[in-house]
Amino acid sequence: MKKNFSTLVNKDTITSIAIGGFDGMHSAHQELFKQLDSNGAILSIESKYATLTPKKYRQEYSKYPIYYYVLDEIKHLKGNKFIQLLKKEYPKLKKIVVGFDFCFGKDRGYCIQELKNIFDGEVIVVDEYKINNIPVHSRTIREYISNGDLETANKLLNKAYKIYGTQVKGQGIGAKSFVPTINLIVENFLLPQEGVYTTKTILNDIEYNSITFLGHRVTTDNSYAIETHIFDENIINNDYEIQIKFYKKLRDNKKFDTYENLKEEIFSNIKESKKYFLNKNKTINTY
Repeated sequence: MKKNFSTLVNKDTITSIAIGGFDGMHSAHQELFKQLDSNGAILSIESKYATLTPKKYRQEYSKYPIYYYVLDEIKHLKGNKFIQLLKKEYPKLKKIVVGFDFCFGKDRGYCIQELKNIFDGEVIVVDEYKINNIPVHSRTIREYISNGDLETANKLLNKAYKIYGTQVKGQGIGAKSFVPTINLIVENFLLPQEGVYTTKTILNDIEYNSITFLGHRVTTDNSYAIETHIFDENIINNDYEIQIKFYKKLRDNKKFDTYENLKEEIFSNIKESKKYFLNKNKTINTY
């Protein structure tokens, strides 16, 4: 994960900024960033809805410094006051980049035309961005993730959806009765629909093929859990933070009549995920 270096960049050097929520740092956001110059910066307006890439993880997806502004602290400003704030903090500002639906100021009463009227520099407006005729918006991506459609969500993100968590003690029956798992607690991130997924688990900066279960353990103690199993590896984890990338949903969460039936299903899921990665690697190697 890249360090947030916004505090290391002198704001007096910034000449262009992109303004938005930027939750997800997805493909449409990257289109805005392409319009920044070499002294560009990203202004992220923080709200309670940022669950795709919570604040401290956003720098991973951009070479530009990111400055955070809490929405509740600036939403009362009239349009001219907001621009005055920007020009005061970025005295060499010459260009502002926004999306086609950008609005700002008190009651969101100021939009593109008002921005062009108030700001005396260049205003770049980026059109709505689509992939496979699907408009790319954070809210749309959240819907796909919440419904378990990680393949579509990843296309819109232009990367695998990733969460961060910390390891916690599990039930202790995985390694004995099924397969060894790493149990996680995850905060602030949007979690996919309950079920089993083909994933990659990142430990100590190394990626491993894996499957991950999220949901209530209805066959055992009915508690909610996030458990990831790494294939064919005996892993000793020394990292505080664990990352999981999601690729494809394998099945819904369901209750099994016996532990043996559950074990058979787990091995079937592992086999299917190994096949997924094998085919994925073959596709990559053809280019």
